[in-house]
Amino acid sequence: MDALVVYESMFGNTKQIAEAVAAGLATRMRAEVVEAGAAPAVVGPQVGLLVVGGPTHAFSMSRASTRRSAAEQATRPLVSQGAGVREWLAALRTSSAGLASAAFDTRVAKPRMPGSAARAVAKRLRRVGVKVTAPAQSFYVSGTEGPLVGGELDRARQWGESLATSFPVPAS
Repeated sequence: MDALVVYESMFGNTKQIAEAVAAGLATRMRAEVVEAGAAPAVVGPQVGLLVVGGPTHAFSMSRASTRRSAAEQATRPLVSQGAGVREWLAALRTSSAGLASAAFDTRVAKPRMPGSAARAVAKRLRRVGVKVTAPAQSFYVSGTEGPLVGGELDRARQWGESLATSFPVPAS
């Protein structure tokens, strides 16, 4: 079984988390990381686990207006410059009834800050018929552009390992 990690990232923090999750998954299965704008619209039967993540913007997944706002705030070029996870999920099709998934996000580390892109991603995955097999996971940044809070890359890798161990399929 293969895993596919699809991410959207404005300032690079979510990309780093996606890569760390994939590294954890790769301890037990083949894992590919793809930016949402380049992700396949159809997830084939070779993919058994789909992990999707993006930044939390305005309490949920980004949309065109929040991506424009991020671009205006950016001090360097954005990582994801086209359509994001929201649009990718709207077009997603799968040929595998047994496809499992998990969702993650990055968000500013402020106590009791409402909203989560990961929960919205999980909801959209369920709507398109993909089984969500793990609770949504948030990883924290210290400010709008980051950096990641210390230890988050290690935590993301461990989460990826945990996801991989929940699938008793040998690596391909």
